[in-house]
Amino acid sequence: QVQLVESGGGLVQPGGSLRLYCVASGIIYSINAMSWYRQAPGKERELVASIASISRGVNINYGDSVKGRFTISRDTAKNTVYLQMNSLKPEDTALYYCNAAVSRSLTSGFKNYWGQGTQVTVSS
Repeated sequence: QVQLVESGGGLVQPGGSLRLYCVASGIIYSINAMSWYRQAPGKERELVASIASISRGVNINYGDSVKGRFTISRDTAKNTVYLQMNSLKPEDTALYYCNAAVSRSLTSGFKNYWGQGTQVTVSS
């Protein structure tokens, strides 16, 4: 089994910053991609940022609403992905989920795993 453990959420004032962490553990051969999603009450789940391995590097994508404010990064050796969130707005308030595409052996394909979510609340 693969587990994703998230931390770093909390209450922050508008304009403030927060850093989210997600650590993958268990039997892991390779992690192809890690992503952050968020979902606010009554709204669809949306992609915040993703980082994926490609032949000669990585591919990074951001949702339009967070471009220029959020930064995704990873530490492959630690199976960890980070989300640095700056210039936070009330609209960023949501439950943030970590996702990872994980292969557990050389011959198995990638499967998606989800974290439990961490709450981010931006309010004065």
